[in-house]
Formats: sequence, C-alpha cells, structure tokens
Amino acid sequence: MYVFQCEDSLDGILTGVYDAWASHYGHKNIQLSSDKSGEIMLFNQYITVIPDFEKSRKVSRTLIRRLGIPFYETICKCAMADGNCKKLSMDKANAIYQAIVMALALPEGARVLEYLAQPCISCIFQLCRQTDNEAHYMIEFIRFAELESGILFSMIHPKNNVLPVVAEHFTNRFPLENFLIYDATHKIAGIHKVQKDYIITDASELNIELTKQYSMDEQEYRRLWKAFFDTIAIEARINPKLQSQNIPKRYWKDTVELA
Repeated sequence: MYVFQCEDSLDGILTGVYDAWASHYGHKNIQLSSDKSGEIMLFNQYITVIPDFEKSRKVSRTLIRRLGIPFYETICKCAMADGNCKKLSMDKANAIYQAIVMALALPEGARVLEYLAQPCISCIFQLCRQTDNEAHYMIEFIRFAELESGILFSMIHPKNNVLPVVAEHFTNRFPLENFLIYDATHKIAGIHKVQKDYIITDASELNIELTKQYSMDEQEYRRLWKAFFDTIAIEARINPKLQSQNIPKRYWKDTVELA
C-alpha cells in the first residue's frame, strides 16, 4: 500500500489527491493520510506530500467543473474539520480521496454524497457537520471591538478551521466595515476592507498588544455592558450549568462579560 502523507490543510490534502492520482499506482493501492502521529504499518510505502498551491488549484478547478460547487464546498468543509473520523477509524484525507475517486467514476458524480452507507461519505458527512456546527456557534457568539484605528477586531479560538466560513458571513453582513478576525488556534486572520472581498492570511507574527488598544467609545461601551450584565443578574438565580449550555465555556474567553 502506498500512503501519501499530506499536510492537514485544504491545499495539503488536494495536493495529495493530485500526487496520488498522478502516481498511477492504482486507486486500490493508495491511501492518503493527514495524521502525522498515525501508526506506521509494516510493508507500506510512505510518500511525503509537499503542499503546492498550483496542484491544489488544478484539483479544485476539476472538482468544480466536473462535480459542481456544492460538492467542492463539502470537500472544503471536511478538510477544515479538526481531527479524523474516530468512530469509523478513517483519516479525513483518505475519505476525501476515496469520495473524489468514486464521484469521478460515476455519470452523476455529485450524487455520491447521498451514498451515506459508504464509509468515506459517512466520514465526510460527520466532519462537515462538525465544521458547520462550530461555524454556527462562532457566527452567533463572535464579538467585535473597535480599535483606535477604527478597525473592528475579534479574536476567536475554534477547534476547527472555520475562519473562511465566518469571514464570508461577516463580509456579507458588514460590507462597509474594515474588520479583522484573528483565529488564535490556527494563527491565521481573515481581513476585510470596505466593499472588498475578505482574504485569509498567516497571522503568526500578529502583535496582540496592538489589538488591545481600543477606541474611547469602545472602552466606554465595554464598561457599560459589563455594568449592565452585573446589574441585571439575580444572585439567587445564578445558574452556571444553564449558562454553559447557552454559551459553551470554551467560548467564554472571547466574550467581554465572561472573560
């Protein structure tokens, strides 16, 4: 078995799909893996895949042209998920590869996503749901703060790489605002300029201290909001368990009133 070890990212996985397909080893003899800590199996031949944007773009264009945008978006959301399908013991990169192979072999390939009895499709469905659920939470709970520069800033700590989904939502929601959403987990940022599309960029060298320099209005609004939150609370009815059900604790660090 030939195992193509790729980076745990959309570009990394799609590059793995390109290299695996171009190898001509036969689909039955190929597996993709995005889990670097996975167990090394005897007699398997491991091939390291170096992410290549051009290869990834070629695969993306093929998927969109042959299978449609909905299929491609599903593959993207699966790749954005954190981890793999533990219940099915399947690597998400391999699930994506198998699904693409099946889809391109069928006359109506996009309908392969309806074949939930197939392990690879079931895995993709589970991981997409995982990504969608967290993206929904982020869109609901995200808080923006106005910096001295007038830019709206927000920091999030998602498990899954949901920033593209969140950035697209707020690009449509706030087309006339300059904003920056910083994903502290993956060290990336979604940047939006007025009446422009958003971009995702590396933010590993972002100066966090600069993001704490709030405008005067922002400081006053934060003070007023905390005072309001504390004032309306009824001490005898404080219910931390119910509170954590409404907004999970791992999101508290990014909220003004609970941080």
